[in-house]
Amino acid sequence: MIFQLPEEELVFPNPSLAEEDGLLAIGGDLSKDRLVLAYQNGIFPWFSEGDPICWFAPPERCVIFPEQVKVSKSMRKVIADGIFTVTVDQVFEDVILCCAQTPRKEQDGTWITNAMQQAYINLHQHGWAHSVEVWYEGELAGGLYGLTINGVFVGESMFSLRSNASKTALIWLCQQGDYRLIDCQVPNDHLMSLGAEIITREAYTEILQANF
Repeated sequence: MIFQLPEEELVFPNPSLAEEDGLLAIGGDLSKDRLVLAYQNGIFPWFSEGDPICWFAPPERCVIFPEQVKVSKSMRKVIADGIFTVTVDQVFEDVILCCAQTPRKEQDGTWITNAMQQAYINLHQHGWAHSVEVWYEGELAGGLYGLTINGVFVGESMFSLRSNASKTALIWLCQQGDYRLIDCQVPNDHLMSLGAEIITREAYTEILQANF
């Protein structure tokens, strides 16, 4: 059953009631308070331009435990050579725009619509959303953005304009010791090569809501 969210109330159904593909509810809005409540319960929005807002709580999550991130020999050299400079929250709007505009294999357009961009910029302005920027010779070469929820970094998207830039961002994030879990949401070969693994919705929720 897919739930219709009431406009006048900030509420979500139990994530365990989601469909097999993770779709839980439609409707509502992208207000700061609704988005924060969603992420606190392991729910995130994902929809295309022109479609209603769709809220997902997948039965499995792709995650990286920071201490288990895999750094290849070639990436260790990239990091040791100082090819890139890494910063945090310096150009959040540029990062989300680059994530939206970077072409992706087997994907037409982007789910990071203008409305989504504005919603996450608002979250950033209120201290919930953060970006990691990777620079090469003073130019933005890659990065990622996401939300910080109770010691979990919920990654939303990443981009790379130079080889290894997005890997550098993710490895750097894991090595800072600020998070107990990096939530990558949906698996791909790139993430799995960095040590990502699949855990159940229940295991993810337990980590997300445990004391930190």
